[in-house]
Amino acid sequence: QVQLVESGGGLVQPGGSLRLSCAASGTIDHTDVMGWYRQAPGKQRELVAQIFYRADTVYADTVKGRFTLSRGPAKNTVYLQMNNLKPEDTAVYYCYASLMPDGVFRYLDYWGQGTQVTVSS
Repeated sequence: QVQLVESGGGLVQPGGSLRLSCAASGTIDHTDVMGWYRQAPGKQRELVAQIFYRADTVYADTVKGRFTLSRGPAKNTVYLQMNNLKPEDTAVYYCYASLMPDGVFRYLDYWGQGTQVTVSS
């Protein structure tokens, strides 16, 4: 059973920093992409950043230059370093992965439970 385990998040003042972590547990044959989406109240879920198998990374225009997505030393782990946070970054952040569990032979989409990030003075 594959699960995405998130950590990080919380309350921070504008201009502050936070780091989110996401680790995929379970037996996994291959991971195609991992990343983060976010959903603010009354808005649709939107892509924040994602990293592909060959390390290509995509960022939303609203976070470019402020957020950095990287892989951890542990397999199937990613970190989202968020700097210079703004009130408009306030949202629930969801980890996402497209991966192939052991014995399944096709890619499946997985989501974490979400972690709240609040940027406020």
